[in-house]
Parts: sequence; structure tokens; C-alpha cells
Amino acid sequence: MAIALSASLIAGCVTTNSGSTGNDSATAAPATPKGPRSGMNEKGEVIDSAKIESGSGKTVKGRSDWEGEITGVVVPNSKFAKLEIGMSMREAVDNVGQPTDQGAYVTGKAWIPFYFGSDRHRYEMTFKGQGRLIFAGGSLGNFTGGNLIWIIHNPNESGYR
Repeated sequence: MAIALSASLIAGCVTTNSGSTGNDSATAAPATPKGPRSGMNEKGEVIDSAKIESGSGKTVKGRSDWEGEITGVVVPNSKFAKLEIGMSMREAVDNVGQPTDQGAYVTGKAWIPFYFGSDRHRYEMTFKGQGRLIFAGGSLGNFTGGNLIWIIHNPNESGYR
């Protein structure tokens, strides 16, 4: 009797996936969106920095093995062209000047118990006519440091978040 009950439970578990064999379209990877991404035009230029989402640009490895993203088209000889993923906040500001606007926010990683990594908060700076820089925060509670993890090139940046 126990064997029959176990067999029926196992059979029930196998069929609770709506009879799916894993080959139907519900389990397939989503299609790559056609056309420009939100906040960008067909040429890959950023037209609205506020609408840009992570993954819209090119993933790169920078200084000290920092991974980051560069979104938009680099304007040759611009101040932003001198930036590198992994730069400290201080070094980036020394290269491009003071931002027009700036702000900080916590990430979801801030709520993970015993997570002491460098991405507990983000610091964002906007530069009129240049774009935006996003830094992964320094140590816990320190909103003045961090390393550059995302460069958004936008020559039409308003300068306000």
C-alpha cells in the first residue's frame, strides 16, 4: 500500500506542471526586442537618460576588474570619453568637473543579511550636455565614495535627474 501511495504521489508531482514537456513556448527564452531600446534611437544614441535600463549598453571590464556598462555613443574628444569603468568617484569628477545634479539610493542588496559587498547603494551624477555616471557605493553608510560602474553618454542631457 505504501508503495502504491508513493507511486501515485510521484506521478502527481510529475503532472502538476500542466503536462508540460519543457518544449512548449512558455518555457522558451523571450525574443530579443526589435528596434531601438527605451530611451534610445535606431543609431544607439541616448535620447532620454531617464528611460535607459540596465542592459541597454555594452558590458565592459574596467580597472581592477570592475564590471560595468557603457550606454550610448561616445562623443570623440568629450570629457566623458576620458572615463573608465572602475574609476573612483573623485577621479571621475576631476576629469569631467562638477555635476549639474546628483543623488544616492540603496539597491536591493542593502537588504541582504551579511552582504558587505560594494553595491549596497548607488550614487548617480548628471552632467548637462554630457550624460550620467553611476557609481557602486563604497563601504556601509559611506555615500561619498564608490567606483564607476555605468557611463551613459547623452549630449542632450538636461542635467537634472
